[in-house]
Amino acid sequence: MDSSALSIIALVAVVIALVGLIVAVIALVRLSHLRRSLILLEANDGRETFVDVVARSVAEFQELRQDVADLDRALTKTRQDVAESLRHVSVIRYDALGDLGGRYSFSAALLDDAGDGLVLTSIHGRAETRTYLKGLTGGKPDIELSPEEMKAVDLARGARP
Repeated sequence: MDSSALSIIALVAVVIALVGLIVAVIALVRLSHLRRSLILLEANDGRETFVDVVARSVAEFQELRQDVADLDRALTKTRQDVAESLRHVSVIRYDALGDLGGRYSFSAALLDDAGDGLVLTSIHGRAETRTYLKGLTGGKPDIELSPEEMKAVDLARGARP
């Protein structure tokens, strides 16, 4: 072999060696990053590790999920209770007998969201006062209502006076 061929072979060997050296340096840098990441994952000086933090966070998230589910059930029950409560109320005052002039008589309607409830009427006279109670189911009275009682029911349902 002549000297120029040996020079070319030597030059190729040097280039291959340089490429190998560059690859080795890159591998060492990546290995260093992996070691630092591994140190974060392993227990160190009694400190909390990344794995411990993730595990604790997952457990806390599960507890929060259960708390939200419990609150949702409680809210559903509360909404049902509110819908069944007698919260739509109106009172109509009037002079039932026309000669007393004091509007001492009244009709009061107390209804829930479904229209179930009662109408309480008190008729005031000179010598006596009479009180009547009539039930409503689905907005329908069990006994026929007077015009004043109907007005009280309509107002309790949200009708304008």
